[in-house]
Amino acid sequence: MIQKNKGSIPFFFKLVTGIILFIAMFLVAIVFGAADTTVSDVWNALFTNVNSQQISIIREIRLPREVAAIFVGAALAVAGSIMQGMTRNPLADPGLLGLTAGANAALAITMAFLPNVNYFGIMVACFIGAAVGSLIVFGIGSMKKGGFSPFRIVLAGAAVTGFLTAISEGVGIYFKLSQSISMWTSGGLVGTSWGQVKAITPFIVIGIVIALFLARQLTILSLNEEVAIGLGQNITKIKAILFVVIVLLAGAAVALVGNMAFLGLMVPHIVRVFVGTDYRFIIPMSAIFGATFLLLADTLGRTINIPYETPVAAIVAMIGLPFFLFIVHKGGKEFS
Repeated sequence: MIQKNKGSIPFFFKLVTGIILFIAMFLVAIVFGAADTTVSDVWNALFTNVNSQQISIIREIRLPREVAAIFVGAALAVAGSIMQGMTRNPLADPGLLGLTAGANAALAITMAFLPNVNYFGIMVACFIGAAVGSLIVFGIGSMKKGGFSPFRIVLAGAAVTGFLTAISEGVGIYFKLSQSISMWTSGGLVGTSWGQVKAITPFIVIGIVIALFLARQLTILSLNEEVAIGLGQNITKIKAILFVVIVLLAGAAVALVGNMAFLGLMVPHIVRVFVGTDYRFIIPMSAIFGATFLLLADTLGRTINIPYETPVAAIVAMIGLPFFLFIVHKGGKEFS
């Protein structure tokens, strides 16, 4: 049975609350950092032509970085919610099922053999790598008779992720690109430029919009494939489109900031607590909460040890690993 909207509060008010939290977190992320800036500086940077050192820091460094955090957080959260719905696997996450590792390996190979490739070429390579990584995982996970179980997929994902990570690191060592590759794979937002943001965000927006259009079909698919077929859905076509959306979102995220595990796992679970199991509500709220969460993680990474930075991927992992273990403990038997 589809739980349309958990609780008595209308979804509209929950959505507005989420947007308000997102805006507040965005302002906090822009104001706080190694350089002292104020809310007035943020206002002037966004809405006036005034120039100063603080305003230049906001416009050229913090704004592109935090805009990137918004889109990457939204992309990974939506990709995770789609994966969990498609596979009915509570542990599904782009970073755990081979997508980001495949994108990282493709990125390393591209940098080694096409050193002069532009950013668009790197992005295409990440899309291809994400697709290949996920196909390998699902292929291994479905080899055993009876199809794949959620935990078999997770084990396959761990093995393939380790293998693809080894390829990425091996290529980096052999071609003396370890430092350059590490700048991508560490999951950092440092040095994000407006050019990168403009190149990558259209793919993320397209992916999220398609996911919203297919939210109703995903809800039915997440309950039972036989029911979906009985209602006249072409589940092969729907799965194929959703798979392309996942590859777009995960590949774009890796091309922009590198590997970022656990975010796509956590956010959909948190969102379901407030909005239930209907993906018409889960997907938009996942986008908002994912963006807000990554803004928070990046702000913590920039402010915990000023003037040094803590990698944002490490912040996400420190929160995500206990969450992962909690989900395993709570839902393991149910989804095995």
